[in-house]
Amino acid sequence: MQSLSPRVRALGAVGLCLVVAVGAGLAVDSRLDRHWVLRGLTVLLAVCCAALLLTDQTRRLRQIVTGVGLAMFGLIIPVTQTIWSKPPEIDFALQVATDAKQAAQKDARSAVSVADVKAAAEARGGAVGSLPTEKTPRVRGADAYPLIVRAHRDQGRPWACLSFTHGLDAEVRAC
Repeated sequence: MQSLSPRVRALGAVGLCLVVAVGAGLAVDSRLDRHWVLRGLTVLLAVCCAALLLTDQTRRLRQIVTGVGLAMFGLIIPVTQTIWSKPPEIDFALQVATDAKQAAQKDARSAVSVADVKAAAEARGGAVGSLPTEKTPRVRGADAYPLIVRAHRDQGRPWACLSFTHGLDAEVRAC
């Protein structure tokens, strides 16, 4: 790799970081928040590390810092963001959203109702709305969007928020 000029190494590193960042962002389900701001910041930091490659790297410490920065911001952080973007409660909410959308389409409706979501959640063993407790006896998120979807009927947390925009387009996020 020493035979390549610093400019070629920097352009190659920037290209690789951009491919990894865009690929990792698109690997996340489109119904989820893809954390584009955080992804953009990590790409910017990776590009800054790649810009260090343009300078004459006569010092070994600068090469090590540049390599670690490129690995962290260009590969490790985007990949772990993608892996961690779908915890079990989000996965459950995505399944409920798919089932509710299919129920609405089966009935030839152009919008998913709260009843469709409740039926889909209950069919999968979950529930809609927050679990009433002594501290908060009122159930929240069970009557209107965004709905709180719980993967287990008797467990209060963790949960996810589910809403439908434009009729059949689901949007799932952490509450």
